[in-house]
Amino acid sequence: MYIVIVGGGKVGYYLAKHLLHDGHEVLVIEKDRKKEEALIAELGEISLRGDGTETWAMNKAGLSRADIVIAVTGDDEDNLMISQMAKSKYGVRRAIARINNPKNEHIFRLLGIQQTVSTTEIILAQIEREIPAHSLVHLMTLREAGAAILEARVPEDSPAAGKMLKELNLPDDFVMPLIIREGKGIVPQSSTLLNAGDEVVAVTTLQHEKLLEEILNNSKK
Repeated sequence: MYIVIVGGGKVGYYLAKHLLHDGHEVLVIEKDRKKEEALIAELGEISLRGDGTETWAMNKAGLSRADIVIAVTGDDEDNLMISQMAKSKYGVRRAIARINNPKNEHIFRLLGIQQTVSTTEIILAQIEREIPAHSLVHLMTLREAGAAILEARVPEDSPAAGKMLKELNLPDDFVMPLIIREGKGIVPQSSTLLNAGDEVVAVTTLQHEKLLEEILNNSKK
C-alpha cells in the first residue's frame, strides 16, 4: 500500500518506521527542515519537505494514488483540511486524522472525517481501566458502521451476576462475543453464566452503547 503521512514529529516518525517495516510504501510530508533531515537520517529518502495543507505538496506527494492519508500534525485545523482535501480533491479512500483537542471531534464528524484518533481519549480509556468507578470502557467506536466495542467488569453486587446470557433479554443488535474470566477468554453461549469479576466485551450499535452499563449496574441513564 502507498501511505502518505503528513507530520514528521514523533507520531509520524514511529508510524512511518512501523509501516516501512511491514513493507508498505511510505512518504512523510514535513515542513520543518530539522525534522525532515532527522527522518532522512533515520529512515532514508522517504520524506518531502513542504506544507501538507498546500496543493503543490499534495500533488508532488502523489496523493491521487495514495491508499491511505494520515494527518498527524500538532494542529487540528491542518489535520482536518488535509483529510478533507485528500478525500474530496484526490479521491483517497481512507483519510485518518489525529485530534489533539477532543472537543474538535464533533466538528470532524460533521465535516465527513469519520476516522480519527484522539490521544487524549486513548489515555482516558487506559485510566478508566484502573479506576473502579469507571465500569465501562470504550475500546473502539466505529462511526462509519454505527457500532461500538465496549468492555466492562461485572461488579460484585451486579444483578446480572449468576444469570445466563439468555436471561438478560439483550436486543438483536447487542452481542457479547467474549468473556474474560480469571485471565482466560471464553466464547459464551446463551446458557453461559455471568460471574462477578468477569470482564465482558460487547459489540453493539451506538444507540445501545449505554446498555451494558445498565445491565451490569441495574441503572437507567
